[in-house]
Amino acid sequence: MSEVTAQQVAALRKATGAGMMDAKRALKETGGDIDRAKDLLREKGLSSAAKRTGRATEQGSIGHYLHFQADRPVIGVLVELACETDFVAKGEAFQQAANDVAMHVAAARPRWVRREEVPEDAIAKERELLTAQARNEGKPDAVVAKIVEGRIGSFFEDYVLYDQPFVNPQKFDGTVGAMIQQMAAQMGENIAVAKISRVAVGEESE
Repeated sequence: MSEVTAQQVAALRKATGAGMMDAKRALKETGGDIDRAKDLLREKGLSSAAKRTGRATEQGSIGHYLHFQADRPVIGVLVELACETDFVAKGEAFQQAANDVAMHVAAARPRWVRREEVPEDAIAKERELLTAQARNEGKPDAVVAKIVEGRIGSFFEDYVLYDQPFVNPQKFDGTVGAMIQQMAAQMGENIAVAKISRVAVGEESE
């Protein structure tokens, strides 16, 4: 196996936010394959996040964002980003992250934070539409269910905050959910978006 280079470690750290030793270890385990190393770090991050999930998040910060048109604000967003301790909540990086999520919400217009918040009737209606669409395309009945399951992911990506790709890939190239998980791994706390509220001139509330 070829030796892991400093450039590979730096590239993986930039893509994932992982620590130097974690990045180096992941690259060694995957034979220098950066994509596989990303997946490995994500798996480990998910495992760590699962251990933190049950811990209470009674601290946090309110992120905010105003989008201006000419000289007036036309979109306003508030986001409650929750964490475990006042120490983390006061941090500049945490407060900036709350504002970043608010900016994302302004642009991407999510209706729910997590998949489990999506009402069953909304999912059922989407499945009906996707099933009809697949049949209208002439897909065989035997594969319609598989096609619908594949396409339902696009519905979540459109409307669920954690499933949406973050709007500024130069800052974070991945979903909002992955960004929150990375923060939790880096700060060693249970971090979560608790609530979002978006108001726009001329738009009906969803």
